[in-house]
Amino acid sequence: MPMILPIIMIALCLFGGIGYFFYTKFVVSKKTQVNTAQDFVNIVDIKDHFLYTKDDYVMSYFKIQPISIELLSEREKESLCNMLTAELSSLNEPFKFIAISRPVDISSLISEYTELLHNSTDQIQKTLLRKEIYEMNDYALSGEVVERQFYIVLWQKYYDGVEEDLIKRAKDFIRRFESCGVPCTLLKEGDIVGLCSLVNNSVYEKSEVSVS
Repeated sequence: MPMILPIIMIALCLFGGIGYFFYTKFVVSKKTQVNTAQDFVNIVDIKDHFLYTKDDYVMSYFKIQPISIELLSEREKESLCNMLTAELSSLNEPFKFIAISRPVDISSLISEYTELLHNSTDQIQKTLLRKEIYEMNDYALSGEVVERQFYIVLWQKYYDGVEEDLIKRAKDFIRRFESCGVPCTLLKEGDIVGLCSLVNNSVYEKSEVSVS
């Protein structure tokens, strides 16, 4: 019995040491994974029209509203391309162009049809409305109907007063597009958050082109 007790104590110490080694290794690994995930998002704050990054950059965004070029003649299309080229060719600072494909939001149209269905007393009209609502729901769930959204990103290294200079650049950029008949909208805080969610959501297909 006196010989067994030291052996048991040594075995317990050995197993305890091995257990502690693997436990500390697991904890360090988890901390490393958490830090890596946090470092992946390079955002410090989003406020007003600006996004602030961890590497001391300030970014501003605006959305290019879609226009229907199908309604333009070939001469009008060529004229639009020439005007845009002339306006943008004089820019000497870098910017990023982002194009995102996302499912079309037809919820408002479905709500309108549903209201018409409830208020209608014509059985033929109600049948047609039901069929149309079912088909639109199928399109919405399948994700086959998508829309393209286009954005321009401007950025500048942080310094005192950078926001004022960056907003001037954004407004000048917007003026150039709108002089060609292409409306644009400067993004606010909530819009920037939504755009970041879209860009980082793997469900949506996206492409980015940087232009200097």
